[in-house]
Amino acid sequence: MRPNPAVPTGAAPVVQPLSPPRRVKLTPLVALIFFSVSGGAYGIEELFSTSGPGTGLLLIVVTPLIYGIPHALVCAELGTAIPVDGGYYHWVRRGLGNFWGFQQGVLGWLCSFVDMAVYPVLFTSYLQPMATWITPGQHVLFAVGHLQFDLNWFVCLAVIAVFTLVNLMGAARVGDFSVVFAIVCLTPMLLLSVVGFAHLFSHGTNPAMELTSRPDQSVGNAFGAGLFLSMWNYSGWDSVSAFAGETENPRKHLPRALALSVVVIAVGYLLPALASLAVGPTGPVGWKNWQSGSFSDVAKALAGPWLQIAVTVGGMFASVAMFSALLASNARIPFVLAKDGYFPAGLARRSAQRQVPVVAVISSSVIYALFCLSSFGNLIIVDVFLTNVTLLLQVAALIALRVREPELERPYRIPGGAFSLSLISLSLTGVCAWAAWQQYAQNGTQAVTYCLLAVGGSTLLYFPLAWRHREGRCRRRPPAAACGVPRSTPTAPGELHAGPAPRVSRPQNRRAPG
Repeated sequence: MRPNPAVPTGAAPVVQPLSPPRRVKLTPLVALIFFSVSGGAYGIEELFSTSGPGTGLLLIVVTPLIYGIPHALVCAELGTAIPVDGGYYHWVRRGLGNFWGFQQGVLGWLCSFVDMAVYPVLFTSYLQPMATWITPGQHVLFAVGHLQFDLNWFVCLAVIAVFTLVNLMGAARVGDFSVVFAIVCLTPMLLLSVVGFAHLFSHGTNPAMELTSRPDQSVGNAFGAGLFLSMWNYSGWDSVSAFAGETENPRKHLPRALALSVVVIAVGYLLPALASLAVGPTGPVGWKNWQSGSFSDVAKALAGPWLQIAVTVGGMFASVAMFSALLASNARIPFVLAKDGYFPAGLARRSAQRQVPVVAVISSSVIYALFCLSSFGNLIIVDVFLTNVTLLLQVAALIALRVREPELERPYRIPGGAFSLSLISLSLTGVCAWAAWQQYAQNGTQAVTYCLLAVGGSTLLYFPLAWRHREGRCRRRPPAAACGVPRSTPTAPGELHAGPAPRVSRPQNRRAPG
């Protein structure tokens, strides 16, 4: 083979530097928050059969005011002050110390085991009317002990595999897909809203005339019964912080994306739900009989099979889009725990070109696939309990950082000073405590017991892993360095240091627009 005349014989080949991976822009970031929190009105139907139309609509409006928006404000301030991969884990670690940071990371990742298994199963439940052969338990291929591997599970596995591959392309690619999926998911709900409102106006119906689902149910009981479900549909604002290091200008875009998402999510719940109440309380599709997925039947009753198919397809896309967006977030937690020396070092490996935590993404997906084998519906309540624990740790970290590091640069700062922080803290603590009490009163100690086991196990796990983390850090340091002293330099080029910050003079804080 003739040598290239442009390269002198014997000269070392010129190595072209890899271009930096694409970063998540503002619109994809809004779409990722949308799917991390909501995914649309699909699955909110049970709120109305549980609490009634009047109370259900009230919960859709009130819950973001007392729960969703306060948490979004916390995420906006902390996410712009510490915009690094691992997000909420580093917020709590920096504000409250290593022990509580570890609890935040491990409990958040543990929640995802149950949460993430729901979405592939939800996809197959939407698909079943069109493909009855995937009904759970109908076609069992083989079994291992009590675990049955049927066609339904293999469809779930295919969904997980496809969107694991999407995640391996990088967070920016996941965001691009999420924008497309958001259009696909919201369009059927917009059509359902138009058709439903036309029925309401033509019949002169007041859909919220009945406040509760039963005459003997008080408004207080109806509100408490639906609050946990409503909180579930307004949780997850901190998810995108886990890949903040892969976001374009997070200090500017994150507050804007959170503000836009709050509006899109609340309106996305309210309009389709209000319009669907046009079917009335009774009958096969009446709101008293609504379950998750009933909007497909409502669409058929109001407009015919074409809208039913559109809503069903929208629900399928919402399920897989939520899985994809949350996988991008959840997989970063074992990655940062491995980087800090708690988890095996292999989980901290990134792909060379796109800088994706490949091992963490694949390992998380394998765990989620295994959890799809069983029904964990009763553990969803546990998931919300643990989510609220991690939420309150974030609030505590926000207050601690305001006190300990007042000079920390905060491109977005929650206005109102101590009064606003007190109001947010009281609101979130009160809502979480009341919801927990209502669930205890209705379902007993099962959820509380599971939560205590999870928190106890995470606490016991910390001590041997903290010793391993300390020993590993000592081995990596030069002999003159003292063990236990936080790093004072970034861990990677361009990565902000997430440990305790030195006390230095900083310019006056800027408040991001909006």
